[in-house]
Amino acid sequence: MTGFYLRSLSVCWLLILLQGQCNAGPSGKKGVYIVYMGASHGYPRDNHAQLLTSLLTRKKNPVVRSYGNGFAGFAAHLSEKEAKAIAGGPGVVSVFPDKDLQLHTTRSWEFLKYQSGHSTATTCPAGADTVIGFLDTGIWPESKSFSDVDLGPIPAKWRGKCMQGRNFTSSSCNRKLIGARYYDSSDGSYTMGTPRDEDGHGTHIAATAAGMPVSGANYYGLAKGVAKGGSPSSRIAMYRVCRPNGGCPASAILQAFDDAIGDGVDVLAVPLGAAGEQSFSSDPVAIGALHAAEKGIVVVSSAGNFGPSAFTVQNFAPWIFTAAATTTDRRFETSIILGDNKVVKGGGINFSSLNKSPIYHLIDGTSIAKSNSSQRAVEDAGDCNPGSLDDSKVRGKIVVCRNVLSDYQPKDKYDELKKQGAVGMITIDDQEKYIPSKFGTSPVTGVSLEDGDKLLSYIKSNRNPQATILPTATIFHYKPAPEVGYFSSRGPGFGISELLKPDIAAPGEAILAAWPSNDRAEAVFGQKPPHFDMLTGTSMACAHVAGLAAVVKSHHPNWSPSAIKSAIMTSATQTNNVDAPITTHAGSIANPYDIGAGVISLSGPLHPGLVFETSTFDYFQFLCNTGMDTDQARRISQTNFTCKASMDMNYPSIAVAGVMQNQSKAVSRTVTNVGEINSTYIAIVDAPAAVKIEVVPKKLQFTDKIRKLKFRVKFRAAVGTESREDFFGSITWSDKKYKVRIPVVAATA
Repeated sequence: MTGFYLRSLSVCWLLILLQGQCNAGPSGKKGVYIVYMGASHGYPRDNHAQLLTSLLTRKKNPVVRSYGNGFAGFAAHLSEKEAKAIAGGPGVVSVFPDKDLQLHTTRSWEFLKYQSGHSTATTCPAGADTVIGFLDTGIWPESKSFSDVDLGPIPAKWRGKCMQGRNFTSSSCNRKLIGARYYDSSDGSYTMGTPRDEDGHGTHIAATAAGMPVSGANYYGLAKGVAKGGSPSSRIAMYRVCRPNGGCPASAILQAFDDAIGDGVDVLAVPLGAAGEQSFSSDPVAIGALHAAEKGIVVVSSAGNFGPSAFTVQNFAPWIFTAAATTTDRRFETSIILGDNKVVKGGGINFSSLNKSPIYHLIDGTSIAKSNSSQRAVEDAGDCNPGSLDDSKVRGKIVVCRNVLSDYQPKDKYDELKKQGAVGMITIDDQEKYIPSKFGTSPVTGVSLEDGDKLLSYIKSNRNPQATILPTATIFHYKPAPEVGYFSSRGPGFGISELLKPDIAAPGEAILAAWPSNDRAEAVFGQKPPHFDMLTGTSMACAHVAGLAAVVKSHHPNWSPSAIKSAIMTSATQTNNVDAPITTHAGSIANPYDIGAGVISLSGPLHPGLVFETSTFDYFQFLCNTGMDTDQARRISQTNFTCKASMDMNYPSIAVAGVMQNQSKAVSRTVTNVGEINSTYIAIVDAPAAVKIEVVPKKLQFTDKIRKLKFRVKFRAAVGTESREDFFGSITWSDKKYKVRIPVVAATA
């Protein structure tokens, strides 16, 4: 009773302070701030109500949104001074400005089946009656991918709704698309007005994860086949949080998380994130995902598209299932035919109408700079920056452009070159080679730095260098595959040394899926808008993992989100279609910072043998280890949780830092048997030469009475290991029937 009295008294003083500021007039420029108050149970619920009541007494209602299903809090127009006053109040975890997050933008499922030896026959329809929620740009309900043919009634557990909006009625939903919401600002600062997709990203993601099979899908003749999602029997709930320009307000994201928790989704796909370093207490995805996981929802998010540099991974909270991206065995190649009949393979997608013979003069941009140019002007010409090239020397030629110092996109460069009379463009840029951008009928392609040197050498060694650019062709059964996507963000998480991220990898390059059928901007010249489009990004990987998580959930409805994550991670594959280790675009062997536990397998997660279950206690302890104190952790959890000096989060991967030669460092893990009742597992350790890894005990014996067992892993740097470096290995528990593998990263001191 005393604690409640003190909390109420503190709230009173805070209300008086706010009231005084309101009476005194404006206290600085106002903006939207989010007030996060932790779990939606306990005393902060009262604090939440009283703070809202105080704000609502103003003449103009400042409250934008109120959260209460999965967590307590609200978003409101506040001055900076008011925000600071509230931040010091009882029950308040954090106060931070509203901000925009950005999106991380059907062969893939067939390839995964082939890779994992998965039979199409299952004991129940894939994803039967599970509900996947999507925080995205909306949905195009007329797509055949969202047909409800052969689906049963909407699950009785569903509590969501189908919001009406612009060109969207209640009949736009069906037994497949069972929920649709959108989030306008209360003050008119931005308007979505409809759950309908005006961008395409949300439609594509939803179809990739849960679309019904559609025959004859293609992108203007490329990638022909059956387009389908990984969990076609799952139901879809779309939460439109993103505006057409791609901005996704944090306040809307938190509202969508809160609604999804109340609606009853099973899996949430959140293919977006905030750029730069983020605090867990002010990251809307981390906040929403934590409370969704508490409510039993699997939250899958994308790692980001900032690769291949290290320390670029986003969404690296342990309660988020973080997906990196890989290629499949379907590639799109553009052949550049040179005058000596040699062929250079380029990237990108174009429908060139150039002559198939190499009859066009090939020229290096640096050689056709405007006269009397400075060195910088020559460099600009090498990049083919608009305005840097001599018009008379461009006409009728294919121009080779570097992409070193340029702030211009290849499409912008070619638009200018076309005005000058160029017939085609080749960019020298690894990104354009390995990320299949679309150029319509424009004869544009990108080549790697290595192949770019070959082109430049050919130009220099020939008096009349010639070439042509052929239309893009689809290459099936490409080897080796998969490879790590060039763009896919890499770990480790910035400032987090003892958590391995990303968790998993899945297809994310040139994925064909449904698209809004009115999008003329995506139409190839002279053609109707496509019903299917190809997108590349970790968003697409996120959709694949979400679809697989829904399938596992349908087979094991009582499994926790962490058990489902564990099943998918420990059954992942690390080999490609030539039975060699998965590699990066550069040919180096992929490590856990690239692909986490590996690439998803379709059959393994249904019968994983053992699972690592991560508790909310583990998550709160993780927050303590990142700098939060006990009081902050209690505000978030609304429990009597106490921070302890422990790094033993029961996670299906291991990352340790500060491994030394003169003393061992140990971590613990606990596994739960979900396989054969009476079974014995033996530990198989794959350790790097620089680090000694010991598992104690090496044998785990399970019976009908023993379902959980604990083991310790000890690390020590080998003699002679001098420099601080990350080393990679793995631990596999095997009972001959099941292989349960977790990746290991050990950083020496």
